[in-house]
Amino acid sequence: MVQPLTGKELEYMADCMSNEDLLIKQAIVALTHVQNPAVQQLFTQAAKQHQQHYQQLLTAVQQHASIAPNIQ
Repeated sequence: MVQPLTGKELEYMADCMSNEDLLIKQAIVALTHVQNPAVQQLFTQAAKQHQQHYQQLLTAVQQHASIAPNIQ
């Protein structure tokens, strides 16, 4: 059976999500400042990859929420 994440693990995942969000934004900004199509493609791919990482982290947190005990 899968164990709920600890508070420290959730904090780490939240930090990772913030980092991925920042990397997405930086790739998009960089994309708007280059003219070379090959470089634009690299930044587009980087933004997509970081979006996928963000989604994977979000899915893991959502799965945690479904198994975590309710603390009130």
